[in-house]
Amino acid sequence: MTTLFPSRRMQILLPLPLQGVLDYLAPADLPLREGDFIEVPLASKSLQGVVWSLDPPPSDIPEDKLKHIYGRFDLPALPDSLMRFVDWVAAYTLSPPGAVLKMAVSVPRAFEQAKSRTVYRLSVEQPDDLTAARRKVYDAAVSDMPLSVRDWADLAGVGEGVIRGMVKAGQMAAVEIRGDDPFPEPDTSLIAPSLSTEQATAGEHFRDLVRKDKFQASLLEGVTGAGKTEVYFEAVHEALLKPGNQILVLVPEIALTAQWLDRFKERFGEEPVIWHSELTPAQRRRAWWGVIQGNVRVIVGARSALFLPFQNLSLIVVDEEHSPTYKQEDGVFYHGRDMAVVRAHQSDCPVILASATPSLETLVNAESGKYDWLYLGERHGPAELPDMHAIDMRKFPPASGEWLSDPLREALKENLAQGHQSLLYLNRRGYAPLTLCRTCGHRIQCPHCSAWLVEHKKTGRLQCHHCGHWMGKPKHCPECDSEDSLVACGPGVERVAEEVEKLFPEARLAVMASDEMTGPGEIREMVASIARHEVDIIIGTQIVTKGYHFPNLTLVGVVDADLGLSGGDMRAAERTWQQLEQVAGRAGRAEKPGTVLFQTFMPEHPVIDALVSGDRDTFLEQEANAREQQGMPPFGRLAAVILSGADYNTVVTAARQLGRAAPRMAGVQVLGPTPAPLAYLRGKHRYRLLVKTEKQVNIQNVLRAWLDKTRFAGAVRIQVDIDPISFF
Repeated sequence: MTTLFPSRRMQILLPLPLQGVLDYLAPADLPLREGDFIEVPLASKSLQGVVWSLDPPPSDIPEDKLKHIYGRFDLPALPDSLMRFVDWVAAYTLSPPGAVLKMAVSVPRAFEQAKSRTVYRLSVEQPDDLTAARRKVYDAAVSDMPLSVRDWADLAGVGEGVIRGMVKAGQMAAVEIRGDDPFPEPDTSLIAPSLSTEQATAGEHFRDLVRKDKFQASLLEGVTGAGKTEVYFEAVHEALLKPGNQILVLVPEIALTAQWLDRFKERFGEEPVIWHSELTPAQRRRAWWGVIQGNVRVIVGARSALFLPFQNLSLIVVDEEHSPTYKQEDGVFYHGRDMAVVRAHQSDCPVILASATPSLETLVNAESGKYDWLYLGERHGPAELPDMHAIDMRKFPPASGEWLSDPLREALKENLAQGHQSLLYLNRRGYAPLTLCRTCGHRIQCPHCSAWLVEHKKTGRLQCHHCGHWMGKPKHCPECDSEDSLVACGPGVERVAEEVEKLFPEARLAVMASDEMTGPGEIREMVASIARHEVDIIIGTQIVTKGYHFPNLTLVGVVDADLGLSGGDMRAAERTWQQLEQVAGRAGRAEKPGTVLFQTFMPEHPVIDALVSGDRDTFLEQEANAREQQGMPPFGRLAAVILSGADYNTVVTAARQLGRAAPRMAGVQVLGPTPAPLAYLRGKHRYRLLVKTEKQVNIQNVLRAWLDKTRFAGAVRIQVDIDPISFF
């Protein structure tokens, strides 16, 4: 005879891309609360999930058809604010809630017992008489977080013997830690740096918002070098004064924050806990456990840090809020800046959006009074804004096969003679963006994407920057078999560096691009080397725009200021203005005045005119007016619907079927279907429809009703991107 034990029905959310919660049974006497982590059976597997509701609505499924949970994990419950955030993000992005939950439970080791292990941290200040390999280790130290011998070696790009030698020499000390050991807390008793009157006023405003302990979104705008970081550090300090408060600082790219971390440590004595995708499993577990237990006070992280289980989130800062890298464009499509505002609202805490070049969306919210707006109009200390000039390339064309005009060459020569540093900016990686045959005109294209292969001369490769495919540069044309007929077309940073090396053979050059520096250690080493003035001329892509402070850098030359101004992207002009304004801001950040030169064939273009004249208000007003007239964001709503699949005809048929079923209602317009600009990506054919609605229309309801009534073969994948910022 079977004994029946009292049980109760509940809803469990699993971190899987399922459409919703699943019903399970649990013993009635098992103490459970919503947010608890539990183990459940699914098919033949045992999975971890979260109790989403203890009071589920009536169901047609009888209880004898339900499975029982296996038990509860000894973990703090997922905070209610994060559960509401998961539901909100899922509804807003039209994503399965389980796919969103997976971002919040992204630490497989979270459910394992913590283990003790021996790790090592730097124990002495950097000596002067270091070997080159040991110097790389010091330069690679992104934080005070202790690492294993292997992790140190990987981070610094050295052999493990180098690390063991440093341990033996006393330059590294062994530390015994468990996976759940607490992190050191920031010190709020340290003396803060002196602030200008403008900075102090803004800082006190943010301190007051933190003391009120209520939601308020604020824009902190300031010219490059105005000291925005020190201002929002005032808010961080205020939040730290209350025990248990937790602070989240989002940055566009965690690998590029070496100088920021140094400044934080100077201000608070300890570095914050770091969160990003490159952490080891043990580091991720320790950070995640510290957050959910409330022991981690400050996290600095990439956009995924929004989904950490904060117990008492009291302040969010979004640094460089304009950066397009806050947008996630795979899996769950979301914008980190916008979701940070929602997360702050769910947690009832202030959020600060900081930028020298705010996005138009944020500016419109500030101008309407929806956000607070504080502006810093002067550089901190003796530094002044650089002089900016356009070089008309129609009047000063470089010789064939060269890319630097005579005025820019002369400026580089003079700056080098004065012992100052220069930066040449070109947002193109590699040697050349295109390789073609001068015999038959064949262009070498990626076999998996509708994109040209980029030549990287150092490695002898042709590489796709979309899917990663690469091949050695052939000696014969793949089309006509002509020998030695393949030529590089257009410049990348490698090609500009080659030209500079011929012009100034005595100058010390460095190329700063994401594919030149493979990890945080190499980036930190490069930044430190530039700061020590071991480099005379830097040739860099957009990673040099990320807030670096180089006191000896006085000249910035933009090799192609027109790059990015053409094309169908409605944000092309705004994004180009932001990039060029940011890179211009690297010049003259200390006592020495700076100069910025823009090489352009369109000196009359509104973007170039705004940069040279300093009249950004007129430019942004024109951008806003144009978007408002067209009903584009932030004055209207947009969503992209992308269909993809391996078979071209199947994708086209599905796209046309979806187009025929498009909603026809007031305030809604569906454009397409058309091939996506990247019509073939990673081996998949792609078609796209664009949904444009008036501001007051609930675009999610429109999309949900439309897509729910349309069924396709399983070979076609549909992705929805609410508020797209790129149209690849």
